[in-house]
Amino acid sequence: MGIVNATPDSFYVKSRANSEREILNLCEKHMQEGATILDIGAMSTRPGAEEIPLEIEQKSIDFALNCIAKENLKILISVDTYRTKVAEIAIHLGADFINDIAAGDDDGMLALISKYDIGFMAMHKKGMPKDMQQKPYYDNVTTAVSNYFLNKNEMFKQHGIHNWVADPGFGFAKTAAHNFELMKNLTVIKTIVNRPILVGVSRKGMVYKTLNITADNALNGTTVLHTAALLKGANILRVHDVKEAIEAVKLCELL
Repeated sequence: MGIVNATPDSFYVKSRANSEREILNLCEKHMQEGATILDIGAMSTRPGAEEIPLEIEQKSIDFALNCIAKENLKILISVDTYRTKVAEIAIHLGADFINDIAAGDDDGMLALISKYDIGFMAMHKKGMPKDMQQKPYYDNVTTAVSNYFLNKNEMFKQHGIHNWVADPGFGFAKTAAHNFELMKNLTVIKTIVNRPILVGVSRKGMVYKTLNITADNALNGTTVLHTAALLKGANILRVHDVKEAIEAVKLCELL
C-alpha cells in the first residue's frame, strides 16, 4: 500500500503531494514500483497533529481522487479518514477501501461501510492524535489490542461488515516498548483476531527514534521491521517506499 498524503504537514516530506502533478507523479511512481493499493490521506494523524476543518479534508480528498480518476489509474484506492462525511465522498468517487484510524467510531461510519459493502481497515488507538502519546499505558498491550479487535468484530457483524482488516496501530498511543511488543506478538494477534493484518511502521518513530536518526534516513530500519512483520504474518504493508517493500515481500515469500 503506497502512501499519498494530500497534506502540507505529514511527517515525511516526500510523501506529501498537493498539486495535480505531484499527486499523479507519486501515484504513478508507487504503481511502477509494484504497489497494489494507493492510500490517499488528506489530514495528518502524526502524534501531536490537530484536526483540520472538515471542509478542508473534504476538498483535498475530492481534488486528489478526481486527479486519479481523470487519469483512469488502474489500481485499488484506499482513503485514509476517520470522518464519515469524507468517507462518503471518497466512496462516491470510487474508493475501494476506507482506512479508518478510529475503527468506525465516528457517527454513521459503520452504517456507511455496510451500505456500500466496501472494504474497511480498522486501526487500534486510544485518544486522538493531538494527545494519544501522553503517557499511554496498558497492563498488556498485546491482550488490549487483541480484545479491542474482538469487540470491534462483534460491532462490525451487527452492521453486516465482514470484509475488514486489522491494523495494530504502531505509533498510535504506544510507547516504543509497546510497539516492539506488538511486532513480536503479531502472529498471536492475527491468530486471536482471525483477520488479515495491516502493518504501518514506515519511517515512523519506532524506527528513527530508536536508531537516533531522522525519518529521511529510516528506510533501512523500516525494511528490517517490514521483514519481521512479513515473517509474522502481515498481509498488507503501508509504506512510503514501495520498491524496497516489494523486494522484502518477494524474498520473504520464498522463505
